[in-house]
Amino acid sequence: MTELHRYVSTGQRVEMIYMDGRGRISKRVIQPYTIEGTKVKAYCLHRRAPRCFSVDHILAVLPVQ
Repeated sequence: MTELHRYVSTGQRVEMIYMDGRGRISKRVIQPYTIEGTKVKAYCLHRRAPRCFSVDHILAVLPVQ
């Protein structure tokens, strides 16, 4: 998850593939602002609200151009 740390420090938006607690997979664009233990706190552009994501459930991240 060191890639995600880099995006937090630069304030870059990322596209994330995420699996929720029920096993459903979604693609989100987020702007991560902190990583605290096993949680990523971010602003989700899809939901237009702050969200917390479990690091263990993040399958992939790519920078948004």
